[in-house]
Amino acid sequence: MSEHTENGAAFTALVLEVFRVNRLLQDAGDQLSAPAGLSTARWQVLGVVEHGPIPVADVARAMGLTRQSVRETAALLEAEGFVEFVENPRHRRARLMRITHLGLAAMERLAAGQAAWANRLAEALPLEALRATVRTMGRIRESLEPDSPLAESGS
Repeated sequence: MSEHTENGAAFTALVLEVFRVNRLLQDAGDQLSAPAGLSTARWQVLGVVEHGPIPVADVARAMGLTRQSVRETAALLEAEGFVEFVENPRHRRARLMRITHLGLAAMERLAAGQAAWANRLAEALPLEALRATVRTMGRIRESLEPDSPLAESGS
């Protein structure tokens, strides 16, 4: 049986903590987004679409999700009037998802609640620690990207 190095053990502890935090963030996101008629998943997709019309595949790539999961979420968002699909001048079949007035209103409603929530939670944390955590998580994400030499699967 292989033993972790000190760094490997610390990294494993971080991964486990990220899993726990992710679940809590999903729950908090669902609570924050419910008054706007959204879920965390729908809010995340709508947040990408809010920046401009975009194909489902590009949303999936930006979020690190499968096209199928984004397609399903997009269909729900469309059915509820938060997005609409429009023709894509660059591709006949890959239509663009565009946010609607209802979607914009939902995002505006969510922005205030999310800001208050984030401000309240962040108040108890040192700013430099938050910034260092963001940098560290960014480096971990980059090392896990498919084109990173560190991303190869090990046994």
